[in-house]
Amino acid sequence: MTISLTTLARRGAQVLALTALASSMAAAQTPGKLKVGLMLPYTGTFASLGTAIENGFRQHVTELGGKIAGREVEYFKVDDESDPSKATDNVNKLIKRDQVDVLIGTVHSGVAMAMAKAAKESGTLLIVPNAGADAVTGAMCAKNIFRSSFSNWQPGYAMGEVMAKKGIKKVVTITWKYAAGDESVRGFKESFEKGGGTVVKELSLPFPNVEFQGLLTEIAAAKPDAVFTFFAGGGAVKFVKDYAAAGLKKSIPLYGSGFLTDGTLDAQGADADGLFTALHYADSLDTKRDNAFRLTYAKTYKLQPDVYAVQGYDAAQMLAVGLNATKGDASKAAEISAALVKATIDSPRGPFTISKAHNPVQDFYLRQVGAKENKKVSIASAKLEDPARGCKL
Repeated sequence: MTISLTTLARRGAQVLALTALASSMAAAQTPGKLKVGLMLPYTGTFASLGTAIENGFRQHVTELGGKIAGREVEYFKVDDESDPSKATDNVNKLIKRDQVDVLIGTVHSGVAMAMAKAAKESGTLLIVPNAGADAVTGAMCAKNIFRSSFSNWQPGYAMGEVMAKKGIKKVVTITWKYAAGDESVRGFKESFEKGGGTVVKELSLPFPNVEFQGLLTEIAAAKPDAVFTFFAGGGAVKFVKDYAAAGLKKSIPLYGSGFLTDGTLDAQGADADGLFTALHYADSLDTKRDNAFRLTYAKTYKLQPDVYAVQGYDAAQMLAVGLNATKGDASKAAEISAALVKATIDSPRGPFTISKAHNPVQDFYLRQVGAKENKKVSIASAKLEDPARGCKL
């Protein structure tokens, strides 16, 4: 049988077309890399916190074999410097320049607010692994914005309950004058005053100022029954040491949001011994889940994990839950939201759920410092849910 050159050419073209079609179908079935934008502080007061969050996130991705929902993870990093004035430019580097699928950040509440605004406007998936700015899951809530940590209201509220139950009546508060400090104190006042206590004076200083002496003198003059404080990172180290050096630790008990002593105990030394704080994690939970997490983290990073590492780890867990529901498509915010609101996250801190406003509903522990650990004393507030004021999801 004789086959014309024309027929051969036609068949060859058909084969090439079929091959091209098969290749394009295979490409469509094999999603590209998942671009994860890490916008965290890598310098300044909160540098160690940013590193711990990244370490925790990477740990869970490693446990998943380097892939989330079948997509290999590729990282893009920006140092946000804990500077709100640079936040919009920084987040746009990740959204517009790098075209990331998901944003992970940050620590500073003011920076997180700018990130949330950019995420809401662009539709980019955002998981906040620390910053507790109430509005992120309150008035600025959105289907594509989630938090793996806490709202500023939560640890303050939990400690207010504890101190009121202890019978403490008069308290002075002291913090940085920025969103995290203001909102933590508001949460504290809400529950403390509900329990019969009175805040006799509210003291603050600009972030990240650490010149505490004048304010410590005011505390001594006010003679309250106790002091409630919110500081974190390097500022928390200096405050605890200055408070003890001023002789106040012996006469006026110091209580705090858990960030006062989380990730800071080595630097605070004996000055932190005996301090009570409230937080959604503790160093001595001694559960199978937490022990396994801590062992792997210590082996991998040659560091002991803290709450920041846990929050980074759980940001990766939440991302995996959401993307598994959409077969790796980070643009399907409604489906991701539906999956996460139904889920229970098996966290080292203990299992938690996600509220309709996308903030963790979780236990808060009363912890006391001893032997350079934040040791669990009791549950300060069980399954505490942020009120999400202003959220209209």
